[in-house]
Amino acid sequence: MDDSIENIVSGGNEDELRFEVESLRSALDSVSQAVFIHDSSGGTYFANQVAKELENARHEEAGLMRAINEAVDSALNGRFKEQSFSIFGPPKRDFIIRTTSVGERLALGVITIVDDLTVRNQLDTIRRDFVANVSHELRTPIGALGLLAETLAFEDEPSVRQRLANRIQNEAFRVAKIIDDLLDLSRFESEGAASISRVSMPELAMEVIDQISPAAELQRVTIDLRLNSEDTYVLGDRGQLRSALTNLIDNSVKYSEPNSSVLVEISQNNSTVTVAVVDHGIGIPQKDIERIFERFYRVDQARSRQTGGTGLGLSIVRHAISNHNGTIEVDSREGAGSTFKIHLPIEPGANQ
Repeated sequence: MDDSIENIVSGGNEDELRFEVESLRSALDSVSQAVFIHDSSGGTYFANQVAKELENARHEEAGLMRAINEAVDSALNGRFKEQSFSIFGPPKRDFIIRTTSVGERLALGVITIVDDLTVRNQLDTIRRDFVANVSHELRTPIGALGLLAETLAFEDEPSVRQRLANRIQNEAFRVAKIIDDLLDLSRFESEGAASISRVSMPELAMEVIDQISPAAELQRVTIDLRLNSEDTYVLGDRGQLRSALTNLIDNSVKYSEPNSSVLVEISQNNSTVTVAVVDHGIGIPQKDIERIFERFYRVDQARSRQTGGTGLGLSIVRHAISNHNGTIEVDSREGAGSTFKIHLPIEPGANQ
């Protein structure tokens, strides 16, 4: 294929022509769509960088190239169209193919533009699922609040009224927790790590453990902290890191069996601080591990309802750690417990 476009730029002296050609080539290479220019016989005259990647891609794209060639043939016969094409993968990819004539005369050839809609469609799906999940999660406690309030209005027995009032309080707390988690998740997604400071990870872990310990004691679960070094610092958003640790340790406590323990271990090497949260609880089935960081995804729906979980905690953890250029890994066996490890980079000078 001759990927020059000199012949479609006319007029001006040689230097001006060369400048126009290079400018046009650079502009087309910088766009996210695949752009093909075909001559009047259907041959490919020019392909930008994205188009070349499609041409040289794996065999899954062969069907897409056939669809592009068919669209060009139709355009050369005067039938310009816009059509969708999907590669079912996995992963599934969605494209839209558009054809138009070069300039005003079809005799000059056809321009084909291929838009990859995969990410856009995935985001649309996520938004739809998110709205549906929020509606579902809020409908249950709000419906319960209405029924409990209606029952309370006609109840005369003091002990029953007290029990109903406690239920109303619990459901109201559940709604507030969902809203708080949604606000945290939205803020972490939109702001990144907004307020950077020098954070002592041992000190932060001790704060979180002190906060969670009363609830852990009620479940007869002990939380142990093990430090490889007391001088372990990262540069980051203290609020986000606290939220991440709180969700991880709280989850481990909630899903632990009575009379068991949760270990929080903080270590570091030359470039990374690692926080490991280890429990001996119910564990996570292998089929669910890849999905546990999705919004509202729950491994055990019934257990999650009992513990008051919103299904947003691990999603919050993932975004908080991602905002700090960190990673999170999970090792779990059903019935044997889980280990979550977050790895955060040590910024230059953070531990000096």
